[in-house]
Amino acid sequence: MISSTRLCLKPFTSDDADECYACITPTLTKYMYWDPPQDRNAFENIWQTWLITIQDESDWVFVIRDQLNDEFLGLVGFHQAKQPRPELGIWIREDRHGFAYGKEAVTAIADWASRHFNFEAFIYPVAIENYASCRIAESLNGTPIYCSQQPKYKSVTYLIPKI
Repeated sequence: MISSTRLCLKPFTSDDADECYACITPTLTKYMYWDPPQDRNAFENIWQTWLITIQDESDWVFVIRDQLNDEFLGLVGFHQAKQPRPELGIWIREDRHGFAYGKEAVTAIADWASRHFNFEAFIYPVAIENYASCRIAESLNGTPIYCSQQPKYKSVTYLIPKI
């Protein structure tokens, strides 16, 4: 478990699946490379893979919860953990946008990963128009290293130093 000022981050388990699935919408995924799963069975196939990669410590998906009331807030990821430049990722449920939960969660994961894994730096790919995510990268001293066209949006990838 990883704690920050307001948040508790725990590796995803099957107990989190229903709350997580209920928050994945087309508008939430507008700036993500993936679309919402077609149904609960499709989502189960996805999260079953997460359980395997969490266990082998190659890819981590953490559930973000409010410390005060245990409310599900979203997911934060530390992906490709054994690579020289692992990837950070985040999504916060839409009705909780604007409270800086994303920044707090990404900062907590970056701090944890910097202490527990050996790597050069993080990468953090985001949609150029996703200004909140760009600000998260910049708050962690991230610098843009390249842009690319994704199927749904133009992307910028930040290089973020270890904390």
